[in-house]
Amino acid sequence: MRITRTVAGRSRRTAVIATTGLTAAALLLTGCGDSGSDSGEADADGNITLTVADFGQFGYKEAGLFAKYHELHPNITVKENVTAEEKVYYPKFLQQLNTGSGLADVQGIEVGRVKELVDTKADAFTDLSKVIDPGQWVNWKALQASTDDGKVIGAGTDIGPMSICYRRDLFEQAGLPADRAEVAEKLAGGWEDYLALGEEYKKKAPAGSFFMDSASAMYNGVVSSDSEQYYSKDGDAIYKESAGVKAGWKLATEAVDKKLTQGLAQFSPPWQAALRKGSIATVACPAWMAAQISTYAGDEFKGKWDIARTPGQTAANWGGSFLSVPAKGKHVKEAGELVKWLTAPEQQAAVFKAAGLFPSNKGAYDLPEVKTAELEYFNNAPIGEIYAEEAQVIPAAVLGPKDGVIKDTISTQINNMEQRGTKPDDAWKAATEAIDKVIG
Repeated sequence: MRITRTVAGRSRRTAVIATTGLTAAALLLTGCGDSGSDSGEADADGNITLTVADFGQFGYKEAGLFAKYHELHPNITVKENVTAEEKVYYPKFLQQLNTGSGLADVQGIEVGRVKELVDTKADAFTDLSKVIDPGQWVNWKALQASTDDGKVIGAGTDIGPMSICYRRDLFEQAGLPADRAEVAEKLAGGWEDYLALGEEYKKKAPAGSFFMDSASAMYNGVVSSDSEQYYSKDGDAIYKESAGVKAGWKLATEAVDKKLTQGLAQFSPPWQAALRKGSIATVACPAWMAAQISTYAGDEFKGKWDIARTPGQTAANWGGSFLSVPAKGKHVKEAGELVKWLTAPEQQAAVFKAAGLFPSNKGAYDLPEVKTAELEYFNNAPIGEIYAEEAQVIPAAVLGPKDGVIKDTISTQINNMEQRGTKPDDAWKAATEAIDKVIG
């Protein structure tokens, strides 16, 4: 299941990240696009149509990149086919790979799926290392889409370096420091400090407010900072023994027990309503989360939110995607050139400015659209600086074929502890039994 830029419940909202720090947030997309397909044949004048199939929001239309590519290549028209939910997109994509038919020239891949495709379907993709230098991406991003023998099945698009989004006004009312540097200092010891700050907040919490939205979101932040999460380097499922999973589960159960969380599944209607009401003080915040918060919290809380660096000294990533070129696509060479262009620094910077999706291409970090980017909605937080520094020190995590299933199942049981009062031992047993049925 796609974690990054979750599409459930999205509404259309256009906003821009400004390098001057005067505008904010990003566009959320419910899904659109023409489902028709091109025959693959050039017309009499040599014109062709390249199809791009993806899910949720990749930001290319919002940044005007397909129109720009047509200007640069008048004989090529790019048509995007968007599926709103990744969980609908992926099974169809697998079926197309298996049959070798119905594939777009370019196909999006979510990070929670890429390892499964690397391990089982690598031969179905063009080796993009022959087209693009993988060294242009942050190193851990390139490794995610690479086989053991160096074949690269996907070019990195966005990533989700972590931070903490918090309500300055609620912190002040609770007698806590609100300056982002001071908040970061309070969290310098790690996620344990995050819970300790939550206990301080609870003592003088404004009526009807909660320190965090969801213990499962904090859990994902904790696990995402570990190099070994759900699988070992040998490909074995180790989630029951993983130090990162154990730490995340322990902290999540503490948050529930201490009633520091409102117990809301992220992206659900109640979560959206809580943001509108203003009852949430902090959110574990990968780069793409700012757009969700600004959209659902609305104009009433503009400038009252801020962004501090992630707790502790270990950086973390939550989410991200890739562009691939199926080997049986109709225009493999031209599709490879399009992917190369879309994932180049200038285009990734344009997507960040238009849609708030943070680049995986290191070359984008020195461009003004990224380097000086600030979010007005979040008290002019210097997000370009915060996320670029984080992105380059994130550990290379071991991915597994069922990472998404494991993460989602554990998160569901954490939500059950919050919402239903399920005891931790019972929740863990339910999670492991469900996971083992899927992974064998």
